Amino acid sequence: MDRRHSPCGHRGSAGVRSEHKRSREERSGGGEDSKRGSSSRGERSSPGSPPPRVLSVRRQLYDRDFPLYKQPVEVGHFSLDAKRRFFSDARQLRYYVQPERCPNFDLRDGYRDRYVKRDEAVKEGLDHLLRWILANRSKLRGTPDQGGTASPAFNRLDVDFVTWRGHLTKLLTTPYETREGWLLAVSQLGGTLYVSEVETEAARQSRESRTERHEEMMFWGYRFEQYCCADKPGGRPAPRGVVNTNEAYCTVVRTRLAGHRLLFSGEVDCRDESPLSPPAPGCYIELKTSAEICTPKQRSNFHRFKLLKWWAQSFLPAVPRIVAGFRDDNGVVVSVETFHTSKISQLIKSEPNCWKPTVCMNFCCDFLSFVKTVVAEDDPRVVYLFSWEPYRDVTYSVHRDSEYSFLPDWYVKEMTNTDLLNP
Repeated sequence: MDRRHSPCGHRGSAGVRSEHKRSREERSGGGEDSKRGSSSRGERSSPGSPPPRVLSVRRQLYDRDFPLYKQPVEVGHFSLDAKRRFFSDARQLRYYVQPERCPNFDLRDGYRDRYVKRDEAVKEGLDHLLRWILANRSKLRGTPDQGGTASPAFNRLDVDFVTWRGHLTKLLTTPYETREGWLLAVSQLGGTLYVSEVETEAARQSRESRTERHEEMMFWGYRFEQYCCADKPGGRPAPRGVVNTNEAYCTVVRTRLAGHRLLFSGEVDCRDESPLSPPAPGCYIELKTSAEICTPKQRSNFHRFKLLKWWAQSFLPAVPRIVAGFRDDNGVVVSVETFHTSKISQLIKSEPNCWKPTVCMNFCCDFLSFVKTVVAEDDPRVVYLFSWEPYRDVTYSVHRDSEYSFLPDWYVKEMTNTDLLNP
């Protein structure tokens, strides 16, 4: 798929409607009114008229030309160790070791005695990515003024949005999602919009009521990675080791979607061990597991639902390959198949009423424009909470000094400390 297609910025945001509908908080009597009106896509709105209240998610509104999506460039990376400590290096990067086509990996092995699970109740927000930003501000700043001294613009990031890849993935899949809603908190600091997910009540209840079988199946994905990865080039996997989901290696990429300059980070499973492989992110490989496909109906569901999320997750950071282990009901991998991210859209074309990459990307583009139109205050204490449930429009509410605030004081202090720029 051509990432350099004509931009979507030439049209208005088709899904934005200024209607009499009110946001959830305003319907309950709370909330603050924004003072900024509508704008063209990718630009801040000018004062005067009230901002749009909702963003439609109807698919037909987004079935238009594919928006410009600039080739993502890796600007850095970081690691999280077994205790979830941050390191601005690649110590957790692993190397892909191609398994046999029918490897018979036992994914259940180790669940009882070699599994350290990250505490999902601890909400980290954007903290790890923010630590990377503080350590690498020189890569992201604007330029100093003509006198060589620091101006306010020089202490700003030269990006419009900072977020996790996973949050953008949710946006891409929203037009086709029928089961799970989302909450995205947005705060503005120094002209940059930070986007962080808030766990919905439904998601919390689902997490806290998982069955033992569900918990074990979540482990299977990590176990497959252990079978396929080595700690160094030319090394061998260590399938008898401990699976610790605190550990992670994350890429940080910059790109542009139409008029939106994006900086986001996402976890990377492994990289191609060949020294001839392209530079990151072109050398990265995503590892997945899925139930084996035995019937045409199962294959259709795999194309319509699972491949959508796999494509969105890998397309955003330009990860070119997805290696999938197909397992039976007992957790044994019976086959391995490689999917090339760029070819997935062709693979699903024969499916009637299937998802379309252009709809996914245009909705994401319009949502980011909607956020720019709505967010009026440049204040980390103010959170614009965007809410969506299946078959509904996207709405928002505004919160000051609330439980939704997510930009930590240590980050705000460093980003507003101009003394660091003028020693």
